[in-house]
Amino acid sequence: MTDLDELYQQIILDHARRPRHKRPLSEEESQATADNPTCGDEIRLRTRWSDGRVAAVEFDGHGCAISQASASLMTDLLPGKTPDEARELADRLISVLRGENTPTDPDEFGEAAALLGVRAFPLRIKCATLAWHAFKKTLPA
Repeated sequence: MTDLDELYQQIILDHARRPRHKRPLSEEESQATADNPTCGDEIRLRTRWSDGRVAAVEFDGHGCAISQASASLMTDLLPGKTPDEARELADRLISVLRGENTPTDPDEFGEAAALLGVRAFPLRIKCATLAWHAFKKTLPA
């Protein structure tokens, strides 16, 4: 295992054990949901906007370490982005995780680059992209 692999593993474990911006969301607050019936992962999401930018993303739900870490990493990465920037980032990360594209800039995804290791485990890709798909449902049309 390389030092980078160890760092990425530590980032995922840290976000899975101590997720950021996770709190109970009522049905009225929840703006989008996504689930993976194969493994039981479920994410409920709320995006708050201010001045045309993501002010905050909050989530609730349960699932494997990858799905929970991915949601937590996402909530740290998206604030400050415009809807177009956020959509582009979500689409790009999903396509890279699916193996449809390769990352071009090492800093492109911030700490969420730790998720790139799941490309070697095709069954875990849906876990890693679940929260991102839910987030895209909260974007203005």
